[in-house]
Amino acid sequence: MTGPPLSLTPEQLEAFGQELDAIRARVVADLGERDADYIDKLIRTQRGLELAGRALLFLGFLPPAWIGGTAALSLSKILDNMEIGHNVMHGQYDWMKDPRLDGKTFEWDTACPGDQWRHSHNYMHHTHTNIVGKDRDIGYGILRMSEEQPWHPYYLGNPLYAALLATFFQYGVALHDLEAERIAAGETTFAEKRGMIADIWHKVRGQTLKDYVLFPLLSGPSLPFVLAGDATANLARNLWSFTIIFCGHFPDGTQQFTEEQAENETRGEWYYRQLLGSANLTGGGLFHILAGNLSFQIEHHLFPDLPAHRYAEISTEVRSITERYGIPYNTGPLHKQFGSVVRKIVKLALPSMPGRGGGEPERVDDVTEARPPELLCAA
Repeated sequence: MTGPPLSLTPEQLEAFGQELDAIRARVVADLGERDADYIDKLIRTQRGLELAGRALLFLGFLPPAWIGGTAALSLSKILDNMEIGHNVMHGQYDWMKDPRLDGKTFEWDTACPGDQWRHSHNYMHHTHTNIVGKDRDIGYGILRMSEEQPWHPYYLGNPLYAALLATFFQYGVALHDLEAERIAAGETTFAEKRGMIADIWHKVRGQTLKDYVLFPLLSGPSLPFVLAGDATANLARNLWSFTIIFCGHFPDGTQQFTEEQAENETRGEWYYRQLLGSANLTGGGLFHILAGNLSFQIEHHLFPDLPAHRYAEISTEVRSITERYGIPYNTGPLHKQFGSVVRKIVKLALPSMPGRGGGEPERVDDVTEARPPELLCAA
C-alpha cells in the first residue's frame, strides 16, 4: 500500500458509512423518467452510430467514408462497452423491469461472455476490490501491479505484456475468469474449465464471424476496407477501455490491501476500502460519457448499482464528505493519471528493493473477505 497510514475510529467509520448510505438512498428514491430517458437515448445513439459506421465502411474505398465509418463504429463500440454494457450488467437499470436492460441477462458486443464478466467483475472485483490475492483485476493474471505480488523474472516483460493486454483487451477480459495462471501452476485443469472454455469460444467465434467475416463479405468489393475498419474500431475500443479502467485503479495514491486487513469489515470499512482503492479522472461531459462514467471510479465503487450518469452530480457531495473525514479523494486529468500508471507498470517490472516502497503494507483500520454492504448490489 502506498501513502500515509490512515486512521478513523469505529464511530467515525460508522458515521461515514451512514452518510454514504444516505446518498444512495436519496438517489434510489429519485430514479425515474429522467434515468430511463437517458439510457434509451444513449442506446439509440449507439445504434445510430453503428448503422452509420457500417454503411460508410461499405463505401470505404473513398477515404473520407472509411475515416468517418471507422470513427462512428469505434464510438459505437466504446458506448456499447463502457456506458451501456458495463453499467447495464451492474444492474443499474433493473428497476425499470425492461427485459432489454436486465443486468442478469444482458449481452454486450465484446468477446467476454456476459455471465463470466458478471462473476469476475461484478462479484470478484467489486467485492474484493484491491485485495492482493483476491482481486484478479490486479494485473489480470498477466501483470505485476502490486509490490505485494512476488517478483519473478517473467515480470521483466511487464511493459510488453501491458501493451499486448491493451491491444487485445477484449480477449484479456474474456480469458480473465479462466484463471490461466492457476492452470499453469497445476492448481486447476483445463478439464475443470471445459464449460467455461466452450462459452468463451462460442462468444469469440460469434464476434469474429460478425466483424471479420459477415460484414466484410456483405460489402463485396469493399471487403478489405470493411475488414480494416472493423479491426481499427475494435482496437480503438480496446485501447480506450484499458486506459480508463487502469486509470481508475492503479494511478499514484491508490492503495491495495491484504486479506487480513480486510477481515470482518463493517459497512463503513467496506466503503472506506473502495474509496482508497479507486481514482477519478477529470474532464468534460462527452469524455465522461465515453468513459462510461468510470471516470468517476470512486463513486462507481461506492455505488456500483446506481445509474452511472448520476455519479457526476453526487461526486461533489462524496468529495465533501471525504474531506471532512480526512480521507484522500484521488482525482486528476487523464494524462497525469495514465502517466503514473505507466510508471508503475515499468517500476514493478523490476524486483522490489529496500527504499523503493516494498515491504509490508500499512494497515488501514483493519480494513475481508470483503462483504459489500447489504444495500449494494455488487453481485
